[in-house]
Amino acid sequence: MMKFRYSGFALAPVLMLLVVLSSSYSYGAGFGIFTQGAKALGQANAVVAHLDSPSAVFFNPALINQLSGTQMEFGTTLVVPTREFKSDLTGETYHNEDNVYFPSTVYMTHAFTDRISAGLGCFVPFGLGTNWDDHWEGRYIATSSEIQTYMVNPVISYRLSPRVSLAAGVDFLWLDTTLEQRVNSAGIGSLLGFSKAYELSDGNQKFSGDGNGVGYNLGLAVAFTDKLTFGASYRSKVTVDIDGDVVFSDIPDALASTGILPDTNGNADMTLPAQFTAGVAYAFTDQLTVEVGMRWEGWSCFDSLEIEMDQAVLNQTSQTIEKKWHDTWTYNIGAEYQLTKQLALSAGYLYQENAVPDDTFEPSTPDSDCHLFCLGGSYGWKRASLALSYGYQLNLDRDKDNNVGLASAGEANIANGTYSGNLHLVSASLTVMF
Repeated sequence: MMKFRYSGFALAPVLMLLVVLSSSYSYGAGFGIFTQGAKALGQANAVVAHLDSPSAVFFNPALINQLSGTQMEFGTTLVVPTREFKSDLTGETYHNEDNVYFPSTVYMTHAFTDRISAGLGCFVPFGLGTNWDDHWEGRYIATSSEIQTYMVNPVISYRLSPRVSLAAGVDFLWLDTTLEQRVNSAGIGSLLGFSKAYELSDGNQKFSGDGNGVGYNLGLAVAFTDKLTFGASYRSKVTVDIDGDVVFSDIPDALASTGILPDTNGNADMTLPAQFTAGVAYAFTDQLTVEVGMRWEGWSCFDSLEIEMDQAVLNQTSQTIEKKWHDTWTYNIGAEYQLTKQLALSAGYLYQENAVPDDTFEPSTPDSDCHLFCLGGSYGWKRASLALSYGYQLNLDRDKDNNVGLASAGEANIANGTYSGNLHLVSASLTVMF
């Protein structure tokens, strides 16, 4: 059995695990998810300094001291992404297959005293969903990918003084993923010296894996005056040890008989980034509050991905993939206007940088700078309130002009070209007070 010159040709779990870093189905650099409440989305998440709903557990848990009694918030967001790719090689345009996602949330807060409050959040902090046709140009790099994370986040908030509150919590995270891509049987057969390698049809590989990790989060809220408030929150990075299985199917008999593509177990460590957010809110009138804010995400923790396999795939049991992602900054502004005692209207705008440099950009990670435009509203009763919001995310066009995928896909299948897309977000949250 020959040794392969191109280490990138070690397909199996290597590229399958890379698809974990596919396009996010919600707004956030890399594959972060920030659709954590309709009231927040309506203000483009500019709510770190003044949010008055239980979803403050996510955005800034120091704010939960402002909530009386016991409150519960249930929410979900309808996420409709569209994405297309125009090939530099052929000029042909490919569209991803239509999918709809529903990242959902549950938050609860309870005020023990006027100084001590506790909260609990159950939400999805990271996730993705991408589906391309099995015959598209980049099929050997990515076809179908799905990753789901679930976080349970208990927090405690303490009011140091009438104007200053602090909070801390623990993040328990679970990750589950299923990823697929096509196998370039003809390319592998050619390297093995098969006389009619070009006749070999594509195979398929599927990776299924899961893992868990633990982190923490902190919050600070300061009221400088009755009108001017400041908020900041920090969520730590979380390292997840992913264990999974790679299964090959539809591999031509001539190639399968070599034993070079065995089903095997695989392992990889993934570090999900730390996040820091801050905002300043000002109440211009009793009805109008405006907040400006920022978010930093530490994606530079994802410098490379190291894969270990129990059995040799294409004569290799390990692989290191350079990613070189960089930290990102996001800037937002939001406003809420209390039109009547029961009805409030909101609007917001957000600009976000992407995390992926040009030299490692690939179709399994089509991240790009984006603009998010939001509108929303909420209506309150004595013991309940309902919030609805809509967001439109415009992803700026991104060009792939590199050799990422060359070894595994071949010159004609590295999917160089222009990637574009957008997201429609429709969110609803119901808050009940006890």
